[in-house]
Amino acid sequence: MEKIFKTDLAGRELSVSIGKYAEQAAGACFIRYGDTVLLVTATSSKKPREGVDFFPLSVDYEEKYYAAGKIPGGFIKREGRPSEHAILTSRLIDRPIRPLFPEGYRNDVQVIAELMSYDPDCSSQVAAMIGASIALSISDIPFNGPIGAVQIGFIDKKYIVNPTVEESDKSDINLTVAGTHDAIMMVEAGANEVSESEMLEAIMIAHEEIKKITEFINEIVKEVGKEKQAYTPFEIDPEVKEKINAEYKDAVVKAMNHADKMARVKETDELVDKIKTEMIELFPEKMNSIAAAIDEMEYNEVRRQILVDGVRPDMRDFDEIRPLSAEVALLPRTHGSGLFKRGQTQVLSIATLGVGDDAQVIDGMLDEYEKKYIHHYNFPPFSVGDTKPLRSPGRREIGHGALAERALVPVIPSQEDFPYTIRVVSEVLSSNGSSSQASICGSTLALMDAGVPIKRPVAGIAMGLVSGDNGEKVILTDIQGLEDHLGDMDFKVAGTTEGITALQMDIKISGIDRNILEEALQKAKKARFTILDVINSAIDKPREDISPYAPRLIQMQIDPEKIREVIGTGGKVINAIIAETGVKIDIEDDGSVVIASVDSAQGLRAKEIIENIVKDPEIGEVYEGKVTKIMNFGAFVSILNGKEGLLHISQIDHNRVEKVEDVLKTGDDVTVKVIGIDKDGKIDLSRKALLPVPEGFVEERPRDRGGRRERSDRPDKPRHRRPGRDNDGDN
Repeated sequence: MEKIFKTDLAGRELSVSIGKYAEQAAGACFIRYGDTVLLVTATSSKKPREGVDFFPLSVDYEEKYYAAGKIPGGFIKREGRPSEHAILTSRLIDRPIRPLFPEGYRNDVQVIAELMSYDPDCSSQVAAMIGASIALSISDIPFNGPIGAVQIGFIDKKYIVNPTVEESDKSDINLTVAGTHDAIMMVEAGANEVSESEMLEAIMIAHEEIKKITEFINEIVKEVGKEKQAYTPFEIDPEVKEKINAEYKDAVVKAMNHADKMARVKETDELVDKIKTEMIELFPEKMNSIAAAIDEMEYNEVRRQILVDGVRPDMRDFDEIRPLSAEVALLPRTHGSGLFKRGQTQVLSIATLGVGDDAQVIDGMLDEYEKKYIHHYNFPPFSVGDTKPLRSPGRREIGHGALAERALVPVIPSQEDFPYTIRVVSEVLSSNGSSSQASICGSTLALMDAGVPIKRPVAGIAMGLVSGDNGEKVILTDIQGLEDHLGDMDFKVAGTTEGITALQMDIKISGIDRNILEEALQKAKKARFTILDVINSAIDKPREDISPYAPRLIQMQIDPEKIREVIGTGGKVINAIIAETGVKIDIEDDGSVVIASVDSAQGLRAKEIIENIVKDPEIGEVYEGKVTKIMNFGAFVSILNGKEGLLHISQIDHNRVEKVEDVLKTGDDVTVKVIGIDKDGKIDLSRKALLPVPEGFVEERPRDRGGRRERSDRPDKPRHRRPGRDNDGDN
């Protein structure tokens, strides 16, 4: 039986239908926020798969084109692979719910959010996260939720909950926060250089709204929630655990305490192989327990050393950043390149400048739009010493690229100031934690090396957290891979000297409070300034000129009514210009023209051709023309790249010309002067007006366009009439 629950969320109704749709799913809700509607379902397997030693959670956000009243493009006319927006939304849903499943639960769990109606002013991301929380909470799947989620905008120093599209476009903060009633679980933000205090306040306002949402969900659970399924959590065999700890703990701790990642990995891997080989002989049926006992020992010892001994695995202080270095201009033929290294994390970023038609066309749910700044992130297997097949970018690569893009967008110049399409590719060459933030630093270097006039350099840093059972908490600056893997928080902060431009936080525990956020933000700011000093030591400002291998852009404005003349029938004219000059030409509907050419002279030539096409001829002006057709009364000459005028036989030379062919032939270049333009736009040209008059020359009467002699300026004489005709011309 259907039950409907309603609440107010940021001044708009949020309604949830339970029991009517997807009745065979473990949990399902039909959630509506404004005109945005999603069906969100949660299901789980009856038991864990054999040999699974992790929690297999999958989250998918599905965009249905009918939600926006559109039919998918292409031949098949079906929704294909998920868009980047769908992938990023799937990650948004996944990140706050994953830590809330109980330890040891290893059944497969799948959450699917299907977008069925799309209202751009009512966030489908927020509705999907809330819907996932409801579906899991009312199901029989063990889940320590619920969570709530909201977005926050910041306009004129005022915070707005769940801003509309128009408000988001004006906002200095675009923030998404998810959390439980008691703590914050996930933060994702882009910002226009806002202060740490402004960002912190936005997060805390979001949490107050989240509390209301979780209370609403708890009321739903009380009324329609199912009893949670019984399950047997995986537990390490105590005998295996005791044996491994007693015999190998000291060796494992020693192996893990290496500043050099490769040395640590080599020694640790060799030791783990040894432990497994020896333990499998004693406990042949308990391989899962052996592997889990080793992992748990590593986890406990690294955390104990940090919390009790005050020692990090690589012996750094808690606030210490690993050694930094920065270089630019490594690649001779690219438009810009920057290499950034932090410890054993190394990223090479390459910037490429393109023209308007190089922009990425995004066919969104409602509108098609273009991206003029594109950031891609690649994470090849050699960066961590692995071998595996090369595939298309996964969710992680897409997520890290989007984060780096978000961090740099606030400093990218406007199209009016720098009308290039910009693509930056960050190649991770070596990774030991926080490669996404290193890619931000490397990309700042590459952009400045390419001569992109960014407002200010941007740097990023990753902060970590280790917490104890007794409330102890240690915040770590510049976490390496091991600390990320075994710690409780991955808090990435990017920004300039003026403020934050991007934020991303994920928590593995039940959440964090304001004090931890505030301390982490302040320590991240200090670290960011240190990194910016290193970036400035490599290149302190954008280069004055772009690479000689980058296209030079020439901008011009023409009358929109003249666009068809520049393009020509079937593109004949514009293609001829491109073929002659080798340039790229973009023409917008408003008449703005951008010419791109590596050869400046050819770019100027293309501009000249276009100017001549759109220019109207003027009486008295002199033009270079080409003879296109010979007639008995004169020659037609093309001037201004396509406009034809008549060079009458009487205007070819001062001396009498009997035949046009005696002087001109089709294809000849000729310099002419415009001597007349009639009301229909017909152009009269003269060659002789530009020639010196021969000595003793007597000008004969000119002829009209049809070749007849024009009458002189003498007073008219009466005409003699032929006999036999009256004044009316009748016989």
